[in-house]
Amino acid sequence: MKTAISIPDDIFEAAEQLAKARGLKRSELYKLAMKDYLERHANADVTESLNRFYAANPPERDPVLEEFRRQSMLKVEWEG
Repeated sequence: MKTAISIPDDIFEAAEQLAKARGLKRSELYKLAMKDYLERHANADVTESLNRFYAANPPERDPVLEEFRRQSMLKVEWEG
């Protein structure tokens, strides 16, 4: 499918340089960029839903887990 889009000149120029450096046609670069963006954001709504759920329903504190965390923090060398 062909489409027309508007993007800022600086982004266009950077994309042109990248496509040239990688030996890609412009349409291939834009296709790869869009595919990457869609894959990275495919689960964003799930993550947001989980974040809202756990914010409203924080898990109960587990004393065993808290001790594991405390012990692990003792092993870290802090800079400062």
